[in-house]
Amino acid sequence: MTKIDVISGFLGAGKTTFIKKLLDEALSGEKVVLIENEFGEIGIDAGFLKDAGIEIREMSQGCICCSLVGDFETALKEVIATYTPDRVIIEPSGVGKLSDVMKAVQDASQNLAVQLNSAVTIVDAQKCKMYMKNFGEFFNNQVQFAGTVVLSRTDVAEHEKVEKDVELIRSLNKDAEIITTPVTELSGKRLLSIMEKHDNMTEELLSEARKAAEEHAHHHHGEECSCGCGGHHHHHADEVFSSWGRENVPPVSRNALEALLEELADGHDYGQVLRAKGMLKAADGEGWYYFDLVPGEYEIRMGEPEYTGKVCVIGSGLQEDKLAEAFAE
Repeated sequence: MTKIDVISGFLGAGKTTFIKKLLDEALSGEKVVLIENEFGEIGIDAGFLKDAGIEIREMSQGCICCSLVGDFETALKEVIATYTPDRVIIEPSGVGKLSDVMKAVQDASQNLAVQLNSAVTIVDAQKCKMYMKNFGEFFNNQVQFAGTVVLSRTDVAEHEKVEKDVELIRSLNKDAEIITTPVTELSGKRLLSIMEKHDNMTEELLSEARKAAEEHAHHHHGEECSCGCGGHHHHHADEVFSSWGRENVPPVSRNALEALLEELADGHDYGQVLRAKGMLKAADGEGWYYFDLVPGEYEIRMGEPEYTGKVCVIGSGLQEDKLAEAFAE
């Protein structure tokens, strides 16, 4: 029986750090396959995780509900036949609904020797309240159906803010284990033991996830998902969020990249940017810049050369022409 762990998080919540911790410290003796489902035109995350030696199958149709309902079972069957993994980690799109993913795994388990082992949601402690207020339909769903909620970046958040985050999370999910200790201070094995507690994955939670996912699907137009939602209260990610991606992006200087990222993180000239990441060659020829951005902050690190410069931006009301011009300079 292959274990299935779903690790979600609203956009740049810190999923990659959490997954790497598990892989390095708790799952090194297991055969693990990571399945990513990205929202966005250009697949970026694969480049960040390939160093861990994990097989990555990207399903970049863009819309998590469509691709999971459509070809998820086929993809999972192929993965199991090809790699015979002990465990499959599913990292859904940052704007996907966790209930949709859980239902897809449940449906697949009817025909495949797989078992939903855990459902984890990573929440950025600095942005919990803002995301809940502005994007509640998507953010709240990820919190509501998680067996474990991990608050990331609690090492830099004020204690009072973390306390309020816990209250907000409890208002949506009274039973989840909530991890407030910084992930870096906990061992991978400890994290695994918390997320695998069997009472975290109760039948009630799974039943609620199925109901929510079916209700969501019911509001779609027609038999085939067209990434549009017919219901007044149920929206598809593609209706609320948009993504812009570009490949073959020219080299850039660090100063120019920093100036651009500061505007993307704090300004509104390019729309409401919720997530941006990319890999760009340094203009001075001294390596490659890997950047990662969420509202209010960004980081740049040096990385291995990529086959082409790539950028992906996710947000609402994106000014695509301005983004194209900015990354072409």
